[in-house]
Amino acid sequence: MKGKGTLVIIGGAEDKAESCLILRKFVELAGGEKAKLVILTAATQYPVEVGTTYQKVFSRLGCTQVELFDVPDRLTANEQRALSLIKQATGVFFTGGDQLRITSSLGGTKLLALLKECYDTGTVLAGTSAGASVMSSTMISEGDSDSSPKLNTLKMSPGMGLVSEVVIDQHFAQRGRIGRLLTAVGQNPSVLGLGLDEDTAVLVNNNKILVWGSQTVTVLDGKKIAHTNASLADPEQHLALTEVVVHILPHGYGFDLNTRNPILPRD
Repeated sequence: MKGKGTLVIIGGAEDKAESCLILRKFVELAGGEKAKLVILTAATQYPVEVGTTYQKVFSRLGCTQVELFDVPDRLTANEQRALSLIKQATGVFFTGGDQLRITSSLGGTKLLALLKECYDTGTVLAGTSAGASVMSSTMISEGDSDSSPKLNTLKMSPGMGLVSEVVIDQHFAQRGRIGRLLTAVGQNPSVLGLGLDEDTAVLVNNNKILVWGSQTVTVLDGKKIAHTNASLADPEQHLALTEVVVHILPHGYGFDLNTRNPILPRD
């Protein structure tokens, strides 16, 4: 999907106390002091605590219009109040938690359809941790961290479909998740794997991404995989992959999702 808005996809544990580099950028993209933000707490079991934390941060960054909205079930996702809030927003922020809580509450609802419409007309959509994973058409819903790639260690589910042909993992370096992202790419070589470190985001616009934050983004491109045993391996057998292309991109570097080429920063 290619919208006119911008996606701010965050690897989790972003700075909320000091420079707030990523959250400050989200506010800027959404309109700065004139931004109208909605914080969606669909992913978390603690919507008040989590939502209030972000509300205080965004207020400190100069935004005076910040609404909290929880989506505990599908009935709520079809309510007029939810739709009215999103229609007025210039920026929508998904908190962390459990990505399946988001997709099970929003999938096929009026709220998700409206979010896609708003993104297509310029609204900035952001998500951190679980809120990052759901941005793609296919997401990792469960998988072992810090282990070698194996077929039975990964479960994939449909995401919100705001960006296509990628699969996103978060808390990437900090939780040793390269094995499970390689498994995802090995099973779906046509998709790009994006591994986002903590306090690091990708800004997605016009099918190009820009890395923003203190750590790095790992891009795994399996389109030119020469050999894999994915269709033959026993569930407990290690996955074989040859000639996976890996890019490590720090702040200021970019990537073209169409050409699958990195974009070097300008001087």
